[in-house]
Amino acid sequence: MTDISQFQPLFPEERVLGPLHELAAQLIAECHTLQGQAGASMVRALSPKLRAMNSYYTNKIEGQHTKPAEIERAMKKDFNADAALARKQRVAIAHMEVEQQFEQVLGKTAPGEVFSPLLVCEIHGLLYGKLPEADRVTDEREAIVPGEYRKKGVKAGLHVAPPPDEIEELMDAWAGRYRKLAGTEALLIGAACSHHRLTWIHPFIDGNGRAARLHAHLVLHAMGLTQGLWSPMRGLARTQEQYYASLNNADLSRRNDLDGRGSLSQEELVAFAMYFLGVCLDQVRFMRERLDLASLRGRLKSLLLHLQQQPWAIGSEKSVVKIDALEALHYVAMAGPIERSRFVAMTGLGERTGRRVLASLLDFGVLTEESTRSPVAFGVPLDSLRFLFPNLWPEAEVNSN
Repeated sequence: MTDISQFQPLFPEERVLGPLHELAAQLIAECHTLQGQAGASMVRALSPKLRAMNSYYTNKIEGQHTKPAEIERAMKKDFNADAALARKQRVAIAHMEVEQQFEQVLGKTAPGEVFSPLLVCEIHGLLYGKLPEADRVTDEREAIVPGEYRKKGVKAGLHVAPPPDEIEELMDAWAGRYRKLAGTEALLIGAACSHHRLTWIHPFIDGNGRAARLHAHLVLHAMGLTQGLWSPMRGLARTQEQYYASLNNADLSRRNDLDGRGSLSQEELVAFAMYFLGVCLDQVRFMRERLDLASLRGRLKSLLLHLQQQPWAIGSEKSVVKIDALEALHYVAMAGPIERSRFVAMTGLGERTGRRVLASLLDFGVLTEESTRSPVAFGVPLDSLRFLFPNLWPEAEVNSN
């Protein structure tokens, strides 16, 4: 029988929870403020870009990221001729698709139910199942079987992961402890602690970090805290050294009688949870600053002036962008989709010129459409980020024109 105590405590004792509860309460309050700041139109426009960011940053942690522009091209099925780069593009797209798929599936799922061994296997299975067989290999050229627990012993850094025959029971114990947590603050603390304990089990031959980070993101999503506007992945990548150090420290054995009751250090588990929740809080505040909807109109004006001065080819013609479209574009960004005829009328331009401006903004991507006759909605193309949301994704601004 598997010794479950080897990775306990799974959750800190009540006597040490005070600072974690305080941090969790701050995070919850900031999430509610952010959600009140961003309307449905903005969430709809930003979510695809933020999903690409999440993919970029989680793969950056693994040292297998590609440039934002390459991700954008891959989203249009334009893969690089270089095999290694094309593989990174495929990994990026797989992460984005799986994140979106599970966000839709788990939208009405009780957060506790996300602590599921089956779900963790499904996350890993879909992430790697979307890749061609040639991409599903470790650095040592071993096959990665999507969603299947490893069948050999492994070592991750200094940590010797438990043997394969113990994984299933450890995963069941992991799920059993976190699934029964009650209350938003406790669930948040559980999301942090469970992330480390899942990486400690190291259930798969490869892809454990990606699967564990996506799982943590989905727990926060199921709690209704992210709303498609933030994720811990960016913060974990931008504090990567501390992330790895905190994970490694939480692997340490219990120091003394004051350091919890399990085999592992409770003090270091608390320290990791404080770090993780601090990263989440920082990301929510970062997004609040980046959105700054009170000044969005001015940022839209800067974008339109830039596009007006830098026409581009659309088929055999040149783009036509005029500052007259500012009020209409701002309205769509704040209020949501409107009919094409209404957008043209709001510009105050003549019918022909107004429709050329509309076509140009659709081509650039700051307006989007579901069909050639559908209402137009607000969009956030990669090349607009430096104008609309500067420093949101700095790496994406490097090669912007």
